[in-house]
Amino acid sequence: MIGIADYGMGNLFSVSKALERLNVPYFISDDREKLLAADGLILPGVGAYKDAMNLLESTHLKETILSFAVSGKPLLGICLGMQLLFEKSEENGSTPGLALLPGEVVHIPKKDSEGNEYKVPHMGWNHLSFKKDSALLQGLEEGYVYFVHSYYVEGSDEVLTATADYAGVEIPAVVSRANIYGMQFHPEKSGQLGMQLLENFTRKVKESEAVS
Repeated sequence: MIGIADYGMGNLFSVSKALERLNVPYFISDDREKLLAADGLILPGVGAYKDAMNLLESTHLKETILSFAVSGKPLLGICLGMQLLFEKSEENGSTPGLALLPGEVVHIPKKDSEGNEYKVPHMGWNHLSFKKDSALLQGLEEGYVYFVHSYYVEGSDEVLTATADYAGVEIPAVVSRANIYGMQFHPEKSGQLGMQLLENFTRKVKESEAVS
């Protein structure tokens, strides 16, 4: 069973509907004990980093997520939820994150090194380039996924799994280390490739459930 953390800033409907399409059992909750008992955990997120961290603190879900990560069971952050897995963000002033992965969240530049202008937020379909093996990419081919974000993670080479190029920077699109995974784009809105990526995460959850 997969738990979806409800802290007030997640796109719960689209994520839950995607799991339903995959015939994967799930529940949505803000209850610590229920979430810790899940076989896998999804941390969604839409909005501002500081607001999200404040809500995780006030609902005591920060400690819940950190405890779940230590358990070794699969944890997936989506969009803002992925960014929250990192050390800090410069959005609206420096804000500490969950620090489960190395890197800092910074603003996407509006111009590249040659002076070409780019629209921010980075919104729409962009090509996903695979960088290293990961359970999330197993059996998949590179393709296009759907992004909506104004910030990206910098200094995350250690956990970089797949990227997309935009505004002259290499944007971490999929990250992974041990049982911690993240997707900057919205897999549930990214067609077949997005659903395959999400299905691969649910497969890791089933494998973890079988072991336990």
